[in-house]
Amino acid sequence: MDLALLWLQLVAAAALILVVAHFMARSADIFAEKTGLGRSFVGVVMLATTTSLPELGTGVSSIVLVGEVDLAAGDAFGSNLFNLLIIGLMDIYWRRGPVLACVNSTSGLLGVLGIAVISIAVIGSVIHSLTDMASTWYISPVSGLMFGTFLVSMYLIFKAEHGETSEKSDEEVAIETTNVETANYEEENLTRAVVTYVITAAIVIGAAIWLAFTGDHIAEAMGWEASFVGTQFLALSTSLPEIAASFAALRLGAPELAITNVLGSNLFNMGFVLFLDDVSYTGGVLWHEIHDIHILTAAIAILMTAIVVVGIQYTSRRTDRRSIITIPGAAMILLYIAASVLVFSLV
Repeated sequence: MDLALLWLQLVAAAALILVVAHFMARSADIFAEKTGLGRSFVGVVMLATTTSLPELGTGVSSIVLVGEVDLAAGDAFGSNLFNLLIIGLMDIYWRRGPVLACVNSTSGLLGVLGIAVISIAVIGSVIHSLTDMASTWYISPVSGLMFGTFLVSMYLIFKAEHGETSEKSDEEVAIETTNVETANYEEENLTRAVVTYVITAAIVIGAAIWLAFTGDHIAEAMGWEASFVGTQFLALSTSLPEIAASFAALRLGAPELAITNVLGSNLFNMGFVLFLDDVSYTGGVLWHEIHDIHILTAAIAILMTAIVVVGIQYTSRRTDRRSIITIPGAAMILLYIAASVLVFSLV
């Protein structure tokens, strides 16, 4: 296919995602308000799962169709780093104070749960790289534990969101109102919001798959497919739904939805995507076939997530915007660059 036509398709798919993501985020925000489920829970269940489905499709197809187990694992671990980079970019974009000051402690809990499931992945990778334990099993106990942690996390987020909403003080509500101008959805219809979400989510998923395949063809045509440039280019392609949905949520005045979309995507990548990747691999246990470099990227993702959790807990909600970016936001960008340089140097 002509290279110019491929680039045109890439731009068209990206533009479609950017436009439709606004309506998807808005319908999810309406659903959160009308049902009382809360933005943190909806951000994980509705936005994070939808925007992470391209990673799931890429991982399973890499194993089933191409036989590239390491590519599937790299897609999941690399996506974690890119998603955390998005928090740094959102911190620059959000001009109503530090973006982490505009979310509640439920997002911090989501970060802690993300650290837990990524840590299980690190421990499992180390154990499987040192021993032949369960090497002939259909699925690793590590994958099962990660999936179980994912399910428990969904329950804990649901309980924490409702517990925090009921216990929030008048002072906390006043502070949040000062920092965040929340959209008014009194006239909106829940049924229409659900239908809109289903339609827009389907469009985003379809466009993301189109984008990923087009990006793959461009990387091949440009001779990037086996290079570091190609890896980064394709990572950006598959992560565009997370970027689009998160920034759409910010434009709606819903930073809670944006942050939980990013952190929830990482939880989904580890607890659900890697679990299904392991199930899809019929040649043994996935963890025996992946490169040790993923341990490094996972460790950096843990560090980045820990910084986000600390930022949520200790960033003052009364802080006025006096700089372009906060320390946690800058740390996300610098650590992502450091991780990219290390992976480029070691692989």
